[in-house]
Amino acid sequence: MAEFLNHLVFGIYPYIALSVLAIGSVIRYDREPYSWKSGSSQLLRRKQLMVGSLCFHLGVLIIFFGHLGGLLTPIELFDAMGISHGVKQTLAIVVGGIAGIFAFFGATLLLHRRLFDPRIRRSSSFSDIAILFLLWLQLVLGLATIFVSLDHLDGHEMVKFMSWARGIFTFQADASSFVMDVHPVFKAHLFLGLTIFLVFPFTRLVHMFSAPVRYIWRSGYQIVRSKKAAL
Repeated sequence: MAEFLNHLVFGIYPYIALSVLAIGSVIRYDREPYSWKSGSSQLLRRKQLMVGSLCFHLGVLIIFFGHLGGLLTPIELFDAMGISHGVKQTLAIVVGGIAGIFAFFGATLLLHRRLFDPRIRRSSSFSDIAILFLLWLQLVLGLATIFVSLDHLDGHEMVKFMSWARGIFTFQADASSFVMDVHPVFKAHLFLGLTIFLVFPFTRLVHMFSAPVRYIWRSGYQIVRSKKAAL
């Protein structure tokens, strides 16, 4: 049963989440282009928004590209460059830890605004608060993995995740086996990350795919804040 669940979550679920992410984003952009926005609330508690947004986005960008490069770069390339698994693991802990703290601090400020300012909460949808909470929880799990990684400074655990990621993108049937015996906090972190991909097309996160110049020639208008929400 344990092997079946592991395969279901880390062998099949990734394809479901990535498919929904890709197809759902395309459909939303095609059918609801005017919902493709960040939904800014910068007119309210602007200072807290600016600090929180800056820390959050800076930290998340570093984490995202760090994960992207760390997981999808072939292990053989690191070996050819003379970068040991231990060095890579230490670098991930230091850089990822600092970026994670920045992102966590920013996400906490942003979540606090959404939950405890009555005006902002009234103008926020359920998905606005839910996705921000999921991101906040994902950062908590990510920071928690650092304490586990300190017991694996040889980088052996990181190789498992790299092998798993490569297995998923090369359609290896046994990709889930690479993470079968990893610590539960890593599994929770992976599962929640995939879940965020799954719900991505249905939230304000879709604006990450947009280039600002696209809005210069887009016809029509966009409602940032409805009259009802402003009351």
